[in-house]
Amino acid sequence: MLRSLYSGISGMRGFQTKMDVIANNIANVNTTAFKSSRISFQDMLSQTTANASSPTGNGLGGINSKQIGLGVKVGSIDMMMGGGALQPTNRDLDFAIENEGFFVVSSDVSDVDSESPLLEDATVGTIQYTRDGAFFRDYEGNLVNASGQRVLGYVTGGLVVDEDNPNPEVIDPEELIDGDYQDFLKPLKIADIDEDGGELQSFSIDTSGKIIAVYSSEEGATTRILGQIAITKFSNPEGLTKAGGNTYNESNNSGITQFGLAGANGFGNIRQGFLEMSNVDLANEFTEMIVASRAYSANSRSITTSDEMLQELINLKR
Repeated sequence: MLRSLYSGISGMRGFQTKMDVIANNIANVNTTAFKSSRISFQDMLSQTTANASSPTGNGLGGINSKQIGLGVKVGSIDMMMGGGALQPTNRDLDFAIENEGFFVVSSDVSDVDSESPLLEDATVGTIQYTRDGAFFRDYEGNLVNASGQRVLGYVTGGLVVDEDNPNPEVIDPEELIDGDYQDFLKPLKIADIDEDGGELQSFSIDTSGKIIAVYSSEEGATTRILGQIAITKFSNPEGLTKAGGNTYNESNNSGITQFGLAGANGFGNIRQGFLEMSNVDLANEFTEMIVASRAYSANSRSITTSDEMLQELINLKR
């Protein structure tokens, strides 16, 4: 009898956790690049009241064991890393990654010369990862996300695009060492004034993440590549841990960070003027909510029924 009470309580606790997961998914249905979660359950240890026996020589057949389950427990809460729909925004600093990849951001940046048009000497500490590409320029031209974290990438010396070098390479992919980023990862900046005193006229970012800016001066217009947005991937992205603010941290089960260039070697392309939407399926969440509610009520009923049966047993003694 007491086993049924414990099973009912464990069931209510489990479906309360499931309701927490569902409610969080629904709350984030419009959160940019949000990844929904899914809960799965496992049965708990079963109490064996009689062991199984094999057939005997006197004509009796085998008998299965007799076991009584002791309830349910949460087996896992998984992130569903499938991509959300890409929504056009027509905004220059909105970006989405098609297929696999994450942007890299950091709030731990030092040795920054705010007057320099390029931040090649800056030092990057702890980094985080995000699929949310809603970026902004602060008043110094730094590329940041909604939380003020610096967007990181590969910085050049302001490469000039001309007839002799129409598509200069920002960084050799062979220099990108998995997990070791201090030597090549820098905060990105789109300065209003370049190193020669030219004024920013326009900028764009291509599918590989190159920041292409046009500066004008008395000598004419100059097209420069200021850097390239860094992109990463993991062998097990579901193993990342959520850190709030649409960011993720590397974990022991995500694998080490693999740096690369957008559109190459299995990394997704970067789409300017788009944002990735949440991958929450409202219809599925409402269905799961109904199931959780009914299961919670059923477990509650098993507890009240067991309590009534215990009360009957106590009344017999009187």
